Amino acid sequence: FFISLIAGVFDQSPALVRTKARETACLVQSIRLKTQGPVEQYGLKRFSTAEATVILRENGKMREKTLTMDTLNPQVKAVEYAVRGPIVTKAGDIERGLQQGQKHPFTEVIKANIGDSHAMGQKPITFLRQVVALCSFPELLNSSSFPEDAKQRARRILQGCGGQSLGSYSASQGVDCIRQDVAVYIEQRDKGVPADWDNIYLTTGASDGISILKMLVSGQGRSRSGVMIPIPQYPLYSAAISELEAVQINYYLDEDNCWALDINELHRAYQAAKEHCHPRVICIINPGNPTGQVQSRKCIEDVLHFAYEENLFVMSDEVYQDNVYSPDLQFHSFKKVLYEMGPEYFNTVELASFHSTSKGYSGECGFRGGYMEVLNLDLEVKAQLVKLLSVRLCPPVSGQAAMDVIVNPPLPHEPSYLQFHKEKSAVLGALAEKAQVTEQTLNTVPGIKCNPVQGAMYAFPRIFIPPRAVEEAKSLGMSPDMMYCLRLLEETGICLVPGSGFGQREGTYHFRMTILPTTEKLKVLLEKLRDFHIKFLKEYASLEEPKR
Repeated sequence: FFISLIAGVFDQSPALVRTKARETACLVQSIRLKTQGPVEQYGLKRFSTAEATVILRENGKMREKTLTMDTLNPQVKAVEYAVRGPIVTKAGDIERGLQQGQKHPFTEVIKANIGDSHAMGQKPITFLRQVVALCSFPELLNSSSFPEDAKQRARRILQGCGGQSLGSYSASQGVDCIRQDVAVYIEQRDKGVPADWDNIYLTTGASDGISILKMLVSGQGRSRSGVMIPIPQYPLYSAAISELEAVQINYYLDEDNCWALDINELHRAYQAAKEHCHPRVICIINPGNPTGQVQSRKCIEDVLHFAYEENLFVMSDEVYQDNVYSPDLQFHSFKKVLYEMGPEYFNTVELASFHSTSKGYSGECGFRGGYMEVLNLDLEVKAQLVKLLSVRLCPPVSGQAAMDVIVNPPLPHEPSYLQFHKEKSAVLGALAEKAQVTEQTLNTVPGIKCNPVQGAMYAFPRIFIPPRAVEEAKSLGMSPDMMYCLRLLEETGICLVPGSGFGQREGTYHFRMTILPTTEKLKVLLEKLRDFHIKFLKEYASLEEPKR
């Protein structure tokens, strides 16, 4: 403290400052040892930390911060994640204001910005929570309150854990018996397509699995790795690409055809990208986020053939595989289609596919459980992947246990089956109903067009924004759909995510909303949204008619 004080007040040579500092420190220490009293009684002034800081700053001696926006890694600044962006921050501020008694034209904030099922009121699946509870507190295994099938699964998981405790580290790839259960689940899902549990890696949600991109990014200039992603896309992908300083290659989904993937668009994007980078990866989200489409088998086969021809690594995000609502559609895994295309494809195309506890019917986002299956990796590269995973030690073991329940649910002959089946069917049935209500209601609003919500948990409608509103948004330095969503939040309390955060064709505007609120709250949301949009159109009315 005294060294800083002397250096700040007296502009002396370094040697003199050090000498005086030592003398002063010795004096103060001597006084304290002799009297154990305060320094003020000896005529010395005591400065607070704040006062010393002011003195130092006034004398130009203040230490500069090491980490500033000027020194921050530019790749971090380039990362954007709209799902938790400025609109959501504003919604949190408004929510806290409401709790403190601030007045707004509404009484609550309805957060329809993120696929967080339990936050929106969905109840947990009883069997999943029972197994995780038993794993977390094994003394409950002696309780008659828990069914035997839940106890059997908990015992098996605990036997695979070090010290038979969920609190121990697992292997970096995950608990062996859970990886084995995942492999069995995949074989059953894909009607007998073989699955090797050594290709299964348990992850911290599906997001952790996406980090396999790290292994695929290399080169400089025109040889820098390019990653093909759908537009609109889930911003995790663009964020990861920015962080890794890879090259983002956009391919546009066909909005006029229910957001289908067009193989001609893939070729266009690939050929254009070859001029400035080396395309190495193609990412697909099926069912789609934010677009809610379910890709046909033919479409998937076209993508895999394209990846085979162009020597691309395929990343298939399949976290919504249980969320298919259209009765005439079904989920096709990329792995199953690849197998059916024959050995030439199945034994050569490198494919990573992802699943998670966060979506589907369980909605267990907080457990951060997930897995990825990786096919046809070079053996030496596989060892490097294990090394990379070992850096983060292991995924949360409680999340691994939750993932095990999803891939190893109660069977028809087991005591928990009826309740489990009832709860699962209720969740998926309610989501299917809300998907239909959302689509139908939005399509009654002038200036809004919504494709069928075939799967996943979101609607991504196209909205007409009048030219005057577009010009106003530009003058404010924001995208038109950002201004629209901000106004919607401030006037109605509804929190949505602007389409610009997911990517969209030039001149089009969208927003993403979840279908997760309760049916009653969803209807209130849609009614408020309808009234706001009509008011918004009138406010910025022009000669141009809304585009349908």
